[in-house]
Amino acid sequence: MISIGNFFFKYRNTLFIFLYLLLFLPSAPLFTQEAFGPNYYLIPIILGLVITFSGEIIRGITIGLAYIIRGGRDKKVYAEKLVTEGIFNHCRNPLYVGNILMLLGVGVLSNSLIYVGIIIPLFLFIYQAIVLAEENFLRNKFGSDFDQYCSRVNRWLIRFGGIGATMNQMRFNYKRWLLKEYNTLMVWLVGIVAILLFKYPQIVPDEEQRLYIFATALVILGIVYFYVRYLKKSGKMTDQMG
Repeated sequence: MISIGNFFFKYRNTLFIFLYLLLFLPSAPLFTQEAFGPNYYLIPIILGLVITFSGEIIRGITIGLAYIIRGGRDKKVYAEKLVTEGIFNHCRNPLYVGNILMLLGVGVLSNSLIYVGIIIPLFLFIYQAIVLAEENFLRNKFGSDFDQYCSRVNRWLIRFGGIGATMNQMRFNYKRWLLKEYNTLMVWLVGIVAILLFKYPQIVPDEEQRLYIFATALVILGIVYFYVRYLKKSGKMTDQMG
């Protein structure tokens, strides 16, 4: 599993985008009109949005409180230090938990049985392998400190007790959240808009109007995206607390 995890670690960012594109594969539905009535489509919309936004909230809070520098070096697992503060004091892999919820949520939103029943389990297997590879590296580098951390903090399940105190003790760095997350946010939000408009024509029955709304959303999101990118590349916005 560790060797599998090291392999997928190299491509984990591309993997997220690839799995996102699989949302648009033809699939049998999770929820049908026959089983849930004429307004059946409201179930995947509401449930999916709640799940996927929960994932981004977890990612946002995690990054804003204590970002973990574990982006790898030369496409290999690497960490400068053992980060245990912020949400990492409540879960060892909150960013991955956020990713899982984000993808599960859009899978439910797309009402795709194949995505939820096949793609998500595959995604979980890959993430478990990546985490085992990361833990192997961290254990070798930090030794007993990492073992003690593992003994008190869950790998996947977030311990909600004390989160309020954790957030009160730390300052949320919204600039870091934007600068680290704007790529993910762009792909995620465009996908959500596309699913809502084209998977559920009941929302906007007129096709021309749907295309207009989608184009408008793309323009607005694109402007925000390139503005944040400009601020980052120009150095006019940094993640330093001011």
